[in-house]
Amino acid sequence: MKKVFYLLCYIVLLTTACKKTTSDPVTEAPVTNTALPAGAKDGVAFINNGTSAIVTLYAPGKNSVALMGDFNNWSTTAMKKTTDGNTWWVQIDNLNPSTEYAYQFLVDGSLKVADPYCEKILDENNDKYISAATYPNLKAYPSGKTTGIVSVMQANQPVYAWKNTNFTRPDKNNLVVYELLIRDFTTDHNYASTLQKLDYLTTLGINAIELMPVNEFEGNLSWGYNPSFYFAPDKYYGTKTALQNFIDECHGKGIAVILDMVLNHSFGQSPMVQLYFDGSKPTGSSPWFNAEAKHPFNVGYDFNHESAATRKFSKDVMKFWMQQYKIDGFRFDLSKGFTQKASADDAQFRLYDASRVAIWKEYNNFIRSIDANNFYVILEHFAEESEEKALADDGMMLWNNLNYNMNEATMGWLGNSDFSWGFYTRHGFTKSENLVTYGESHDEERLNYKNMTYGNASGSYVIKGNLATSLKREELAAAFLFAIPGPKMIWQFAELGYDINIDFNGRTGEKPIKWEYYTDPDRKLLYDAYAKFIRLKKNNSIFNTSSSSYNLANGIKYIKLTDASNTVVVVGNFDVVPQTANIDFGLSGTWLDAVGTSINLTANTYTGTLAPGEYHIFSKVALK
Repeated sequence: MKKVFYLLCYIVLLTTACKKTTSDPVTEAPVTNTALPAGAKDGVAFINNGTSAIVTLYAPGKNSVALMGDFNNWSTTAMKKTTDGNTWWVQIDNLNPSTEYAYQFLVDGSLKVADPYCEKILDENNDKYISAATYPNLKAYPSGKTTGIVSVMQANQPVYAWKNTNFTRPDKNNLVVYELLIRDFTTDHNYASTLQKLDYLTTLGINAIELMPVNEFEGNLSWGYNPSFYFAPDKYYGTKTALQNFIDECHGKGIAVILDMVLNHSFGQSPMVQLYFDGSKPTGSSPWFNAEAKHPFNVGYDFNHESAATRKFSKDVMKFWMQQYKIDGFRFDLSKGFTQKASADDAQFRLYDASRVAIWKEYNNFIRSIDANNFYVILEHFAEESEEKALADDGMMLWNNLNYNMNEATMGWLGNSDFSWGFYTRHGFTKSENLVTYGESHDEERLNYKNMTYGNASGSYVIKGNLATSLKREELAAAFLFAIPGPKMIWQFAELGYDINIDFNGRTGEKPIKWEYYTDPDRKLLYDAYAKFIRLKKNNSIFNTSSSSYNLANGIKYIKLTDASNTVVVVGNFDVVPQTANIDFGLSGTWLDAVGTSINLTANTYTGTLAPGEYHIFSKVALK
């Protein structure tokens, strides 16, 4: 998890984020209790052709709620309460369906909060930094009329016309995911500028993009793991229709779009946090949050997923993004945090938790009820193997981190360089498609930064400080990564050997955008190698075989894959000195090399001396 990020955000949270917005108390009128009218839903439901709106707020235990906004000149209109005392509602008439209206709730005469279900917010402090190119005609904040975050509603919103309505999602086993942070991908940090790089990604061969969180988070410059509004796309990246167009265009290029979703916690800007808050933490009466976090990795405020209110809200969020944006999957952040078992350390936190498994199976079944067409449910879980197996057996996919061991291998330090954890059988899984393996993610140090900073050397073969050699080590590791059966993930610019320290400008701070890397001949060679390995994986079923053997513990490492029609052996030298390979290929005769020249074996055993960093991809039958 984002440990340093979380610590920094927690400090900010304690000092600023959870301050409630208040106004002078108002005289409370008697509350009317009545049934919720037909057509109402959480948030805003437009009726009468958009000239009226039923606005609701789920707020059990509150004494009064009033609605204020552009439609009543920011005076207060008292809301009615349902007979169960949980939901407040009011109908607003005489609206112009084409007009955007800003609004807030005034709770118990003093607390101003936005609508948790709104699809757009206005933020007086941060909206001024959003350019007109990214978000044209952004509605002005109602300065002087209120304070704090306000919601926006509009009956006749711009409607996006989808072009690609028959997109077929890539098979899970063939999935090659590109994890992407809009903020640090292009200097314009928006969907339109990212689309301009789509040909770069299609040439690379990836078939899925995983967007780091794009729903509203606190501030503008963030990784997005400090969420506050779950139905509103963050305006710093563009409009709702721009995001829909981004997804549509990706589908047109054969690329699935997966959203990183943070439902483990929320931050103090969230109205759900503010509604039940004692000044330092959520109160015991909160329908959604624990007063004290249940696990040691929490930041912000910890959702209680054993609460019916939290499960309903989470399902509403999932359904909304699946239907409104036609996304193809979720990557759920810190899914292990969906627990009510208190733990003091990770050893306790990762133990099998039957309640947590049941919660995730319930969510997975709900997602399947909305979209059963190969929708991806990916968990950042890192729990006990038996728990991950239970989730995998239910069809969910689990993040699988090889960063440390693979980086030891690329640096040439062999003591802890065994990355065989990439094989699904090591996890007890029955299918390779349930394990999403990667060498880098947003949470891990860049492989090539450590190559350049700490790489090993012997004589004239030097990794540290030698860009060309360091990049060749990346190529060597990539050949092995993509040979391991199962879906794979690339963190943006790994294919160019990005080598800026993760803590540059602070762990979650903006990183230099290095598109000039693509014109560097050595870095372009790495990109081309990635593209070749990805195409080999996607075009040859043997890379998803269930029959494999390997030895990844020493300097000479190999992976052997077999199926009914072919055998593939990937062999490479991760040492910094020449080493002799001695591997049973199982067959004699001619072996083709996808990255070199063919060889002829007079016996079943391959014996050859490999230079440092040298590798081969041998096959009995030519690979597509």
